[in-house]
Amino acid sequence: MKHIKFLAFTTFIAGFLIFSSCNVEQKKVHKTNIRSKLDLQKYFHYSPDKDIIIAGHRGGMQEGYPENCIASCENTLRLMPAYFEIDARLTKDSVIVLMHDATIDRTTTGKGLVSDYSYKELQDFYLKDRQGNVTPYKIPTLDEMLEWGKGKTVFNIDNKSVPWHVISDNLNGKWKDYHHIMLYVRTSEECRFYFDRNDNVGFFFEISDMDLYHEFDALGVPWERIVAYVKNTMAPEKQELYRLIHSHGVMCQIAIAPTADKVEPYEAKLEAYQREIDRNPDIIETDYPSNLVSLSLSRTQKKQL
Repeated sequence: MKHIKFLAFTTFIAGFLIFSSCNVEQKKVHKTNIRSKLDLQKYFHYSPDKDIIIAGHRGGMQEGYPENCIASCENTLRLMPAYFEIDARLTKDSVIVLMHDATIDRTTTGKGLVSDYSYKELQDFYLKDRQGNVTPYKIPTLDEMLEWGKGKTVFNIDNKSVPWHVISDNLNGKWKDYHHIMLYVRTSEECRFYFDRNDNVGFFFEISDMDLYHEFDALGVPWERIVAYVKNTMAPEKQELYRLIHSHGVMCQIAIAPTADKVEPYEAKLEAYQREIDRNPDIIETDYPSNLVSLSLSRTQKKQL
């Protein structure tokens, strides 16, 4: 009888420890719960006191964690708050999957064009990380990524090959209750197309010079619907442009994948990151969010110092 009681007790303790460890793991995930278009606008509303936001380019990546992969996004959220830029392409059978390149050669164990495969056929291949290591992860659909991210994060969709009307129809259809979606739009025409058809989405629009500022200002799309992509750095000679953008409550995002992310060795890379932080962007988009974990992104702390 004592033996049975002891077994029951140890089973209870083991279960409790497992439950506790699961809770600890859950607490480690940094979540951004966007429940409405107003929440989305508040999240991206400029304030000089807001901490710098980190965006994972192509979903962010680390060794063992490939680009445009759900597991990679989740891994980043265990390290820090972030949102994610992801890339959308169409398969042969019109399924929207996540893939940056037109081909699957670089990022998977397969070869050839995404558009030459059905979604089912693509599931025969495994994703590779930046170092070329084969991982256990498969190519996800955009639907899977959006569903996973609901209540956790925000996505900026860079549309590589999907017809605009397909994205628009999904926003009014199966994605109508999703409020954590932004679209990277390359032209005024594309921005206006979605604005006229979809009220549950925001836009990343390039405003890297005064001509583009005036182009957007004349477009008729409310400023609160956008984030301004200002290219790779907050250039000292463009402070008046940034002041104007901020005057509309709009954040400035820089993208450092082609610049600081490529600096070597690692110590020099951290110095390059710090230089960009000191130039005071509102958002930093990077291939490697984990590299910025050790750096302070607090602007309140910076002001106090």
